[in-house]
Amino acid sequence: MKVNNIFSKIPKDLKEEFFETLINSKTFKIKRIISKGHITPKGKWYDQDKNEFVLLIKGSAELKFYPKKLINMKEGDYINIPAHTKHRVEKTDSKKETVWLTVFYKN
Repeated sequence: MKVNNIFSKIPKDLKEEFFETLINSKTFKIKRIISKGHITPKGKWYDQDKNEFVLLIKGSAELKFYPKKLINMKEGDYINIPAHTKHRVEKTDSKKETVWLTVFYKN
């Protein structure tokens, strides 16, 4: 066993959003995502086969759910997004990193 830190090894240059799989099993996947002013490309909606639990650990973000529902998230907020719920990232903090922890799972 090895202890890691969710805030370690954050890339200094975040030209693109950073995705890292922390655990991947047959039943679930845990990912760390780091954003800094990143958004989902215009016209793209996530429509995933699995449920997604999202915990915003650091920073802030705005999620949009199809067609128009906006949810603002701050540090410590979490949301469970059911499978096939169309959503996108409309905004992330551009001044500091936004650190997400996501868990993808099936019922």
